[in-house]
Amino acid sequence: MGAKLRVYKRRIRSVTATKKITKAMEMIAASRVVKAQRQVAASTPYASELTRAVTAVATGSNTQHPLTTETEKPTRAALLLITSDRGLAGGYSSNVVKAADQLTERLKAEGKEVDVYIVGRKGVAYYNFRERKVVESWTGFTDSPTYADAKAVAAPLITAVQQDTAEGGVDELHIVYTEFVSMMTQSAIDNRLLPLSLDETAESEDTSKGEILPLFDFEPSAEDVLDALLPRYVESRIYNALLQAAASKHAATRRAMKSATDNAEEIIKSLSRLANAARQAEITQEISEIVGGSAALADATAGSD
Repeated sequence: MGAKLRVYKRRIRSVTATKKITKAMEMIAASRVVKAQRQVAASTPYASELTRAVTAVATGSNTQHPLTTETEKPTRAALLLITSDRGLAGGYSSNVVKAADQLTERLKAEGKEVDVYIVGRKGVAYYNFRERKVVESWTGFTDSPTYADAKAVAAPLITAVQQDTAEGGVDELHIVYTEFVSMMTQSAIDNRLLPLSLDETAESEDTSKGEILPLFDFEPSAEDVLDALLPRYVESRIYNALLQAAASKHAATRRAMKSATDNAEEIIKSLSRLANAARQAEITQEISEIVGGSAALADATAGSD
């Protein structure tokens, strides 16, 4: 019985130490997700207004441009997958990877080759393990991305969009990331960044409320304006997606660590009950042995008399 009680106490100490770690990680994730939420809220208006400006320029001109003009028969697409560098976030990375796989299958079914670009060690490890080709990858900043990180990610994608497919370029640019809806809800989604769908943009922006887009005179030309807006549009959208993904990852980590802490508490309660039962059994056994020994001693004494 004593050995069993020692085992229970050792397990209780181990689970208690784990509980302290998960509780600390939960508190850290909670503080980080608040900061990430603020960054998302600060970056979204700029990305939305820039999209609106591109829509206004494209609507007011007949210029053929990769930013707004769809290829008649697209043959190649670029896919940017945003995952995390770290784990301990429940199904966060697996959900967004699954969404990327579904998008890839859909694009291949349409007869398009898919060039994959990945942000985050989890996505890179997933593709390397399955020996899938990755054009370029970035790691080390998913928990707290900056605009400089977004520019570094956007640069090769913009280059690929501006090149002909015969030279290794792409006709479309898609992005798969986790959208932060609330502290309890994060959704893996895919969006087509390029070419920009003017109809879908008009429905999602203020034009759906009856607002009329402004008319512009272009100097030197609408094409030059779109050339200038293209990198800013892609960078702002990728930056916003990185921030959304970071907020989602911290929220998922907080939820996973809270679940782990709650589970640790339940395990401690269960082990405490077992330890109490073992201690009680040990005490009962000792009392029985004392009583038995006392009775034997009394019988021996009576026999000698």
